[in-house]
Amino acid sequence: MKRRYPVIDMKRTGQNIKEIMQMRGMTVKNVQEFLELSTPQSIYHWLDGRNMPTIDNLYALSELFRLPVDAILKGDREFDYRMPKDMMDRRVILYCEKFRQLRAG
Repeated sequence: MKRRYPVIDMKRTGQNIKEIMQMRGMTVKNVQEFLELSTPQSIYHWLDGRNMPTIDNLYALSELFRLPVDAILKGDREFDYRMPKDMMDRRVILYCEKFRQLRAG
C-alpha cells in the first residue's frame, strides 16, 4: 500500500543543513551557541542524518538561516507548495493596480 503523506529524509535534510551552514560561513560552534546547546553532538547527528532537530530547534534554525522551515527540510514531497515567482509577480502587479484605482477614485 502506498503512503498518502510525504516523509522527511533525515540524511538529505542533514546534508542540506550542512550546505546552508557552509554557504553562510557558519560553524557547528556558531549554531551551538545560537541554539544555546551545551554540546555540539546533536548538531553533528543532524548533519550525519542520524537525527532530526526538534521542532523548536528547526524553528530557531529557520531564524538563524533566514529561510523558511520548508527550505531546510528535504523529503519525498512531489511538489513545492511555495508560490511560483511569476505568480507572486502577478499578485504584486494586481495589488498595485487596485491601489492606484483606489487612490484615483
